[in-house]
Formats: sequence, structure tokens, C-alpha cells
Amino acid sequence: MNSTILENTTQDRYAEYFVRNFIVVVFGITINFINGLLVFTFFSSSIFYNDPRYILYIHLVMNDMLMVLITVIIFVMAYAWSNVPLPFCFILLIIASTTHKNTPLTLAGMAIERYIAICKPLHHPQICTVRRTYILISLIWGVGVIPALADFFLFLIVFPLSVLSKGTRCTIVILYSSPYHEMMSKFLLGLYTSAVWLILVFTYCRVLVTARRANTDKSLAKKAQNTILLHGLQLMLCMLSYITPLIDRIYAPLLPYEQKKMVFFHYLLTNMMPRLLSPLIYGIRDKHFYKHMKGLFKCRLLIVKVKTTNR
Repeated sequence: MNSTILENTTQDRYAEYFVRNFIVVVFGITINFINGLLVFTFFSSSIFYNDPRYILYIHLVMNDMLMVLITVIIFVMAYAWSNVPLPFCFILLIIASTTHKNTPLTLAGMAIERYIAICKPLHHPQICTVRRTYILISLIWGVGVIPALADFFLFLIVFPLSVLSKGTRCTIVILYSSPYHEMMSKFLLGLYTSAVWLILVFTYCRVLVTARRANTDKSLAKKAQNTILLHGLQLMLCMLSYITPLIDRIYAPLLPYEQKKMVFFHYLLTNMMPRLLSPLIYGIRDKHFYKHMKGLFKCRLLIVKVKTTNR
């Protein structure tokens, strides 16, 4: 009887793991499919890749696609592969951490661009050029990779190099569990969170006030206000992933047997949902993207007319 109960319990546990992985994989495929359509739409017309606003937006989309892909791989490996080589695990964790940090940083860059466009329209063409936009994207990746590299080098300092030849379960909680990692994580978390929120609150408030003053049409002002509120919602969901470790520590003693379910729920809420909202906020609500997306869904072919000159 005991063996039968144990077998049933094991089967239920495997069924639960399968359902979780299935949901995560379906979410990942759906999000990357939607974002892939936006990337294809972006490269289908020159009006997009010559505009700094759309360049920053498509960088956000492609960054989220890469993050979703890597995090889904890590999530599935946590259940299916318990002996991952450390070098391979470090590569995945560095990419996942960098792309995760890039999302709020890109949102901050997009907020600054909108602030300049609305509050300082005469200076916008000189400040927000395509070249400077790509420089900003490079800076975002440079700043975003710093925490991941800091964790990696701190691991090499704390532990001997011989550890790299071993395998382990590929999770941040297991690899970066030293007190030094915890102290550095809190410091960088506070630094990134405060900097991004200060930029976004300042720019969003200024844009909101300017939009209300400039638009005599109440419907236009209301639309601008709703767009800014949606931006804030997406940022809030992204920033929730920074405080999920604190939430886990608070509720883990209260719900000790539901910890894995809480981690799964937090992953869907703070990693998947913001990447699903991104195309809805920026892509579908934008008239140019919406126009080209309609053409894709109607299977229209883009016809390019080439004018020849007589020699």
C-alpha cells in the first residue's frame, strides 16, 4: 500500500511538473510569435528603422524575445536536467540577467526620447538621431551586463576554479548563494531600481502635463494619459521581478509547501506578462505599426517599384 501511494504521489508530481513546463513553453512560443511579427513589420518599411523611437522599441522587442527564449530554456532545464555543466549554465544566466536588466533601461531610454519629442520638440531632431540611438543601445547593453559579470567574477573569487568542471542544477539561487552575492545583489538592485524609477516618474509626469496643456481636444489628452498609464503598468510589472526574492522570503515561512507554486506564479507574472503586454502597448496601439500589421494579416505583398534611369 505504501509503495502504491508513493507511486501515485510521484506520478502526480511529474504531472504537475509537466503542466508547468507546458504552460511556460506555450507562453514563450506565443510571446515570441507575436513579437516576431512586430520585428518582421519593423524591417518591412524604412519609416521604422530610420526613426529613433521605433529603433528603441524594436530593440525592446528583440531583447524580450531573447530573454523569453533563454528563461524558458532555464526553467525547463531546472526540471529536466539536474547536472548542467557550469560554463554552459553561466552563459545562459549571464544572457538572462543582461536581457532582464535591459528591459527597464530601454523603457527609461524610450521615456527620455518621448520627453524630448513632446517637451522639447525643436531640439528633438538634433538630439535623437539614429546614430545616437545605436550608441544608447550599446550603453544599455554595457550597463545591463555589469551585474551578471559581477556575479560571475565574484563566484570565481569565492569558489575554486575546479568547480567549473562540475555540473549542477542551473538556477541563480543555487549558484549565487554566498553572502557576498546577496549584498551585491541588494546594492545593484537598489541602484538600478531607484535610477530607472526616477527617470520614468520625471519624464512621464512632464509628458503628461505637457500633453494636457497642448491638446485642446480632450480625447487626445485622454489617449495620451492612457498610454502613459499603460507604460507605467508595464514598468511596474517588470520591476516586480526585482522584489520577488523579498516576497518569497516573506511568504515562504507562511506557506512552506507552496513555495514552488509561488515561484512559478511570480515567473509568469513578472517575466512573461510584461513581454506579452509590450506589443499591445507599443505596437498595436501605434497607427503605423497597426497599419502594416493589418497588411500582414491580410497576406498582402509589399511591392517595391524600382525606377530605372537611362544611361
